[in-house]
Amino acid sequence: MNARTEPGLLAQLNNQHLDALEEETIFLLREVAGAFERPALLFSGGKDSLVLLKCAEKAFGIGRIPYPLLMIDTGHNFPEVTEFRDRRAAELQARLIVRSVEDSMARGTVRLAHPGESRNVHQSVTLLEAIDEFRFDALIGGARRDEEKARAKERMFSHRDSFGQWQPKDQRPELWNLFNTRLQPGEHFRVFPISNWTELDVWQYIDRERIALPALYYSHAREVVERKGLLVPVTPLTPARAGETVEVRPVRFRTVGDITCTCPVASLAGSAAEVVIETLATDISERGATRMDDKTSDSSMEKRKKEGYF
Repeated sequence: MNARTEPGLLAQLNNQHLDALEEETIFLLREVAGAFERPALLFSGGKDSLVLLKCAEKAFGIGRIPYPLLMIDTGHNFPEVTEFRDRRAAELQARLIVRSVEDSMARGTVRLAHPGESRNVHQSVTLLEAIDEFRFDALIGGARRDEEKARAKERMFSHRDSFGQWQPKDQRPELWNLFNTRLQPGEHFRVFPISNWTELDVWQYIDRERIALPALYYSHAREVVERKGLLVPVTPLTPARAGETVEVRPVRFRTVGDITCTCPVASLAGSAAEVVIETLATDISERGATRMDDKTSDSSMEKRKKEGYF
């Protein structure tokens, strides 16, 4: 192998790797359509759900995705992301269902400890209410095993009991692409078709397929403060505290969740290809680098998943 042929061979091998991941995801999306009566696809407008939606488009075609898109809105989501979510759903002629944490607060099923508390963790309540309202028996999500250690314990078809809870020690074996999808009344599954993808795979796929994303995912100037090793965006919901210095820095978001708990990272990457290069050089997971709500054991991902979180 000489220097001139090596880059072409590496690109070919990478395409084969992405093709295999895409094929697996499309197979699982079709498996859900065949195995369940009332599935839905969780769609936030973030990069992972947009990759999942691209695979659904390939699996079924525009206007033919056989399940609705479901978004649980905290009321504190980035406007750029929710606007992008609505536009993408309209392009695919898909039914979009939005349920709000604020509605759960009005019903009294969600109560904040104080007005400034993040609503992110309370999405579990609104999600379980939506499952009960529409009698969903499967929810397709864009979680990946490389995101966080609790997510690494998930099966692709992850059973939830009649209370919407996840029991990590009581999961069903998945051998030779055979899935036990039997349910008792009130139970449901969470299905994760991109479980085997990594953050790098996602960005390489976005680059290859030219998937449009909200602009927040690329470098832009933003007011931030440094707090506990994170760059916290300065917004009306997350103002600077006394003694903190506000700086305008070039940043991008690796993940886009609730404004109150999502932080950007310093970056000059203005395209998916440039993000790929940055991702190759990083040794910190995207949640570890960007999520304030993952910093304490009281809000650990495993505890929250047991209570019904995504």
